[in-house]
Amino acid sequence: MSLEGQVAVVTGGARGVGELLARKLSARGAKVALLGLEPELLKEVSGRLHTESDWWHVDVTDHEAMARVAAEVKERFGKVDVVVANAGVAAGGPFADSDPVAWRRVIEVNLIGGAVTGRAFLPVLMESRGYFLQIASLAAITPAPMMSAYCASKSGVEAFAHSLRAEVGYKGVRVGVGYLSWTDTDMVRGADEDDVMRELRQRLPWPSNRTYPLGPAVDRIVAGIERRSAHVYAQWWLRGMQSVRGYLPGLIATVGQREMRRFDPRLGNVRKGLVGAGGAADEQVRTGSDHSITR
Repeated sequence: MSLEGQVAVVTGGARGVGELLARKLSARGAKVALLGLEPELLKEVSGRLHTESDWWHVDVTDHEAMARVAAEVKERFGKVDVVVANAGVAAGGPFADSDPVAWRRVIEVNLIGGAVTGRAFLPVLMESRGYFLQIASLAAITPAPMMSAYCASKSGVEAFAHSLRAEVGYKGVRVGVGYLSWTDTDMVRGADEDDVMRELRQRLPWPSNRTYPLGPAVDRIVAGIERRSAHVYAQWWLRGMQSVRGYLPGLIATVGQREMRRFDPRLGNVRKGLVGAGGAADEQVRTGSDHSITR
């Protein structure tokens, strides 16, 4: 399906996957609405797009604010054809020693934020018979030690999207799940700043131990949006993981115990809190301002 003249909403649009996705959608003729927590970056990204665009500073976990944004996007562009629930944060480290506020925030942004985004924009997607893409992760397919909040949130959004697809398909709305492995974003680079997290990831089996370039991953996401795909794989090998996912929890439980024992003396030094520039922006909003919309 051509994206020419379509209206696409991208949450987490200030950086990383969301920023590049907005640029590539715009290059294919889509008008773009950017949502996120970093107004200066959102404005900058919006100003560089090839097509008509606008931006909204909003917390995706705030239901009332997101409902207002959905109404404003519809008023601004006249319709919404595509919504990509991309906003996300991450935290790593042993669950027992984790910061409970940061752990909970990962669930709130990634899972609750995806659901709030869907709830806010479903009415306009039903009008256009549009497409809702929920960005998940390899973490939805396979669990991993030191990533309990992130894995739980991404497994949750995968299940949410599958449930939603069954609910709204007869109304003409298609729903997809996007899967990414480790991709070169601020989030992954932020996680790699911790020596233990970086070394643990490097010890994963190939090809899951690599960091993949952002451009080709986003190209695959754009192609999935054009096809209105039920499943979108940002790296080629992720599709094959679906066929073996039932065996992975037991395998990882065995191997993970060995790795945790190896790193046990250093686990107390793992950084607590959200990782990367996006995590820092989220923490700043929660501690320094309210959830109001700023234009």
